[in-house]
Amino acid sequence: MAFNIFKKKSIKADQKTEQKKTDNGIFSRLKTGLSKTRAVLNTDINELFVANKQIDEDLFEELEELLVTSDLGMDITMEMMERIRKKAKGLNTAEELKQVLKNELVGLFPDTPAQPREPVLSKPHVIMMVGVNGTGKTTTLGKLAMKYTRQGKKVLIAAADTFRAAAIEQVEVWADRSGSSIVRHKEGADPAAVAYDAVEAAIARGVDIVLVDTAGRLHTQKNLMEELKKIKRSINKKLNTAPHEVLMVLDATTGQNAISQAKRFHEAVEITQIALTKLDGTAKGGIVAAISSTMDLPISYIGIGEGIDDLQAFDSQQFIDALFD
Repeated sequence: MAFNIFKKKSIKADQKTEQKKTDNGIFSRLKTGLSKTRAVLNTDINELFVANKQIDEDLFEELEELLVTSDLGMDITMEMMERIRKKAKGLNTAEELKQVLKNELVGLFPDTPAQPREPVLSKPHVIMMVGVNGTGKTTTLGKLAMKYTRQGKKVLIAAADTFRAAAIEQVEVWADRSGSSIVRHKEGADPAAVAYDAVEAAIARGVDIVLVDTAGRLHTQKNLMEELKKIKRSINKKLNTAPHEVLMVLDATTGQNAISQAKRFHEAVEITQIALTKLDGTAKGGIVAAISSTMDLPISYIGIGEGIDDLQAFDSQQFIDALFD
């Protein structure tokens, strides 16, 4: 009996060790993927918070300028600096102030679970993907399909970007790669009809997840935004609880412009979560907090590379730690 107890403890210890290795691996990959972003932000941060540097108004002004230029934005920076100044009164070192800054940045994210909401409340669970051209929307959709099929879920992709034959072909490649099924119509077909047929097929086939690809569009194109509304209505007509999520894919390298894009899409189709791509490019780290804080929406995923595993579930504390480490 004692041996069995010892064995159970040993198994639990091994599981904790493996989980720690996994967590360390994810954090290491995150740091590597954010290397350019960290170079933009972290070099200046470390220079600012050198040992024995005095906490004074000059330091605050330097920090304020750094935050604005990191794409955090003027309004958020000013509000945050006001809080930092108050908290700094009881501090002795610049290193302590650096920790206050990290805590303030984490506090900009909505109080939501670190992991994306798992689609288990309904079957099929319908996720509508939206975004501007070139953000990596369809690639993100493909990577999500891979993640879900790896979890043993049945996935169906709706190729509702019917403007370009190449877009339909790209979705077909991802469907084949991920082992997902696909509903497609001819090029130029009504995207709303494709979405409707996909949900109908998903219900008939007992599918777990439906990922609806939509045409990338500029947020200033009113007719295309109206079409997104039509696609959403069509999905809801077939399944009155759907779509359950509207996931917007944003390119982090576009900086503050990403916020204006998100606002317009949110007005049109009520975004529920965000995926930020191209953080392995020259994006500035502040934009991640700025988008989440301004929109008051969870960032569910971040893209830090081209690989399947480089689309990571977003964890605000881990993200800030990776930027400053």
